[in-house]
Amino acid sequence: MTDRRKFLQNASTLGMATVLGACTTPASQPQQPNEKPNSVRHNPIGVSTYSFWQFNGPKEEVPIEMCIDKAAAMGFDGIELLLVQMASEENSYLQNLKKRAFHAGLDLMGFSTHQGFVYPEKEKRDENIAKTIHQIELAYALGIPTMRLNTGRWGTSKNFDDLMANKGIEPTLEGYTDEDGFKWVIDAIEACIPTAEKCGVVMGLENHWGLGRTAEGVKRIVDAIGSPWLQMTLDTGNFLENREEQLKLMAPQTFLIQAKTYYGGGKWYALDIDYPAIGQMMRDVGYKGWISLEFEGLESPDTAVPKSLEVLREAFYYEV
Repeated sequence: MTDRRKFLQNASTLGMATVLGACTTPASQPQQPNEKPNSVRHNPIGVSTYSFWQFNGPKEEVPIEMCIDKAAAMGFDGIELLLVQMASEENSYLQNLKKRAFHAGLDLMGFSTHQGFVYPEKEKRDENIAKTIHQIELAYALGIPTMRLNTGRWGTSKNFDDLMANKGIEPTLEGYTDEDGFKWVIDAIEACIPTAEKCGVVMGLENHWGLGRTAEGVKRIVDAIGSPWLQMTLDTGNFLENREEQLKLMAPQTFLIQAKTYYGGGKWYALDIDYPAIGQMMRDVGYKGWISLEFEGLESPDTAVPKSLEVLREAFYYEV
């Protein structure tokens, strides 16, 4: 009996040692924090309602509701609303858009608006300040966290086609300089900051012609104001010269990217945009925010917009 008891004790000890040994082999040791493999997360991608309309024909033929339904069916994460495309600014209309987007599984992630502050007349600048404050309040009512902002332009081009033919460059009004314009724009946007902060809506100054035609112009205004409620909206298709250098200058302060594509050729021009390179540029500055597609080509949006989404999905991601 004693020999049998010793045998069982020895076998139990040996078995436990084997189990403990297996648990302490290097292969099963917990990984150290610096050994943890990185996982990839894709930037959320929305689409501007502009992509489905492009100012072609009456806006009533391409209602926002239709754009929401198409964006959801195509697999987007969100949608950016173009204010001038909306049928109304009444609260009931805004809330129905919000409800429709939520039910479709889309975030209302951007609000594209128009205003301009490059006017010698203070009355016109004040009108645009009031207009912009109202637009911020519309974004708040829609639950949209960021709104595209323009500097405005001198208005000395005959029309927009003429402006595009001249690569967005236009002369100042006689008797004034760009220095005058920058002061007007900075003062006007500063007047909008308290409303933006109150509503929780970040204004994104876009490289959109006028004094925002260059990255240097956008940065000058944003840095002069120095508010967290004024950042940058980076449009990949609005730099017609030295594109890479200008994109790099705006990248660290970018709050939203508007990504252009031109399937079928462009309305005014078509650019060969290297989205994998831009994606890497944004990873280098730690950008994890939204991409909003602005399709501006001649191909049907029904085929071009899904193709554009594939391009952007592959290009924009980051490691976590």
